[in-house]
Amino acid sequence: MENNKLHILVVDDDDRIRGLLKDYLSDNHYIVSTAENAEDAKKKLEYLKFDILILDVMMPGQNGYELTKDIKKRIKVPIILLTAKGEVENRIKGLELGADDYIGKPFEPKELLLRIKNIIKNENKINLNSTHSVGEAQINLSKMTIILKEKIKKINNSEKKVLIEMISNPGKTFSREEIGKISGITQERSIDVMITRLRQKLENTPKNPKYLQTIRGAGYVLWIE
Repeated sequence: MENNKLHILVVDDDDRIRGLLKDYLSDNHYIVSTAENAEDAKKKLEYLKFDILILDVMMPGQNGYELTKDIKKRIKVPIILLTAKGEVENRIKGLELGADDYIGKPFEPKELLLRIKNIIKNENKINLNSTHSVGEAQINLSKMTIILKEKIKKINNSEKKVLIEMISNPGKTFSREEIGKISGITQERSIDVMITRLRQKLENTPKNPKYLQTIRGAGYVLWIE
């Protein structure tokens, strides 16, 4: 998930808070929708896809706890609760109902932004024990193997580190400098050689790559179908 593609829903009965959060998060390159109560939020959830929900706990009608419970039964989406109550039991209640984080009012918008970024970071973490598909290639990061057309090919630790970052961020262009920091390889020529080796393990036609592509003048990108 990249920031400029994230759609956030802010649910709060306070017009001022809704407006402030919408302006602040929009200025930080998020797409922001708002709802004034649980009923309004559920209508928007029927026809729009959101990446993160920010719910006020104390709302008239269905409160934030009840709304969290309802939403978590139906869809998988991270939820941050806004609450004026600082007691431990109230925070625990929210987490037990499925909320991913909470923040007490009053709060600095920058703190909320950091909570959002932490959730994004955690959402982007990949399961190293799962098999990841890139085209016809099956990548097993824990075993450090790639299977393509029934042939098993080993990857080294540098290749594994690069694949973890690229699979976590499909469509993101990584510069040679970034790849060097991730892999621990300093020489540009050695980075290019590593990418060539990965293509030979991932691609049906390595000289005309479909998935691990070069972005001229910028670096490399991994596309995952």
